[in-house]
Amino acid sequence: MLEITLKFSTAQTQKMNQVMKKLLGLVAAQLVCCYVSGQKIHYDVSFPNIVHHEARIAVSVFDAPQKELFFRMSRSSPGRYATHEYGKNIYDVVAFDKSGKSMAVQRVDGDVYKIAGINGFVKVEYTLYANHADGTYAGIDASSVHLNMPAAFMWVKELEKAPITVAFKLPKPNSWTTATQLKTTGEANVFTAPDLQYFMDSPTKIGKLTVKEWSVPNADNKPSQFSLALEANGSDSLATAFAGKIKRITEEARMVFGEFPVFDNGSYTFLASINPYVKGDGMEHRNSTMIALPVAFDGSDNLLGVFSHEFFHTWNVERIRPKTLEPFNFEKSNMSFELWFAEGFTQYYGELLLERAGFHSLEEYCQTLTFLVNTKENTAGAKRISPVQASCQAVFVDAGVAVDKTNYPNTYTSYYPYGASVALALDLDLRAKGLNLDDFMKAVWQKHGKPEVPYQVADLQNVLADYSKDKSFAKLYFDKYIHGHESFNYTPLFAKAGLVLKKQSEGQAWIGDVRYNEGTGLTISSNTIIGSPLYGAGLDIDDEIIKIDGQAVGNTGGLNTILKAHKPGDHITVDYKHRGEVKSGMLELKENPRMVVVTYENDGRSVTPEMQTFRKAWLSSKVK
Repeated sequence: MLEITLKFSTAQTQKMNQVMKKLLGLVAAQLVCCYVSGQKIHYDVSFPNIVHHEARIAVSVFDAPQKELFFRMSRSSPGRYATHEYGKNIYDVVAFDKSGKSMAVQRVDGDVYKIAGINGFVKVEYTLYANHADGTYAGIDASSVHLNMPAAFMWVKELEKAPITVAFKLPKPNSWTTATQLKTTGEANVFTAPDLQYFMDSPTKIGKLTVKEWSVPNADNKPSQFSLALEANGSDSLATAFAGKIKRITEEARMVFGEFPVFDNGSYTFLASINPYVKGDGMEHRNSTMIALPVAFDGSDNLLGVFSHEFFHTWNVERIRPKTLEPFNFEKSNMSFELWFAEGFTQYYGELLLERAGFHSLEEYCQTLTFLVNTKENTAGAKRISPVQASCQAVFVDAGVAVDKTNYPNTYTSYYPYGASVALALDLDLRAKGLNLDDFMKAVWQKHGKPEVPYQVADLQNVLADYSKDKSFAKLYFDKYIHGHESFNYTPLFAKAGLVLKKQSEGQAWIGDVRYNEGTGLTISSNTIIGSPLYGAGLDIDDEIIKIDGQAVGNTGGLNTILKAHKPGDHITVDYKHRGEVKSGMLELKENPRMVVVTYENDGRSVTPEMQTFRKAWLSSKVK
């Protein structure tokens, strides 16, 4: 043997050490990849007690290197931002090793179960109770199965990247259909997902479904495939006609962005339950949407709003993704600064697409515009907080459950109509400059949606600056209306479209918009609002109005009769009970601030050709 001794400088030694560390890191990464590629998770779902809304679910973990794993239920769900305690609806949790021997289950939190002593494999079984079929929760019944995945399936935090299969063993005999965005395997009722994030984003509907399919040419003239999986009582022809209406919506939506996204499994599915046995909800997902409407199915246009809104999310939220929601955290609430755009702009387009597709008349669309203007200009929250701040409140208000009273009517405005009112103003403002919101949305799609680069608020400002070629305009807009809460001057913007914004009850006395319970007096059942005469006089929720201007009142009709005898600026007395104590106050009557949008035609004015051109560019169909 020949022994050779080499000497290196300190710098050379450090460099060699760095190279060795990189090589070792690559080897370690490859080993981890080998572990992950070998790991997999399989769910078996059966329904031995379906008549009592129960399922039995087994989750098996294969090739796990960990000696202990934590199985948990989610506390939030894609499309929802507040917490939802799904763990409350599972019980009878047990675990087994590969030989079928029982393993100890340690409950370490209300929704977390620890299994130790694992040797590569473990199976955990539990019973799920589900009797609230909507887009957020789950419903199991002898008539159908309705699964929002976070509400139904335990998962393993340490194995979020592992591929998943799920097999449904359905009660016999049945002729049920299974609809989902999960990938089919060729085996009946067995599906796959690449990882936990996709699995949790894949609602599944099983039952007597009427399935309608269609295709729409994409920008490259290749057809994009769609289906409607409908659970409803109605004729096949009615379902066919309804699917045709949804097709028109998909066509109009494509024109906003110029193209459909590439659907992961080649198609998009509308999962829809329209019957009295579900709860009202709509929830967007990457390649599908879960829609539940608790009404009888009649195929009418009135059912289309939720379809239009949720489908627009295919771009805006599912691929134009706020950085605050990427990846989604199933263990806690998910706060976002961008919901005014993600949800609010989607709400604006949801209604606009119905107008463009011909499902609304111009007069009907004016009612939508009226609602948006009053949201922005006449709600206390929109006068007090910015759209960004309103978005942050989603962790409390997005179907969140609370038993104590809040002061939301005076401190918060929903980011849905608030954001939509901003979208409306921006659209009209851009159109006055020869631009439009459609092309701005296309620009956001190209910059963030198509490449799937998550955005922040500042990124939207940058896109607006680039699109408008006016950096100062974009900055001022975001400073005033996105980070701030200044009022819009809608009047000249509407005028370009031949629309009038005016007071709905000009000259009429008003004491505030509240709800009442009628009886011997009028008991206020909602918060009185800052700036209203009732608020100024010191009245609030649960106070009972006994007399107004010395006259007894027991119903709203009597109250309105008294107010009609007065005008804004008058001062009248109010006698009321507060916790059993009779009090008196003074109301300074005001004019009702509510506004209404009407067409020039209905206001007795002439519409110019320029106004007609503006209307057409804004509201007419874009499908060629």
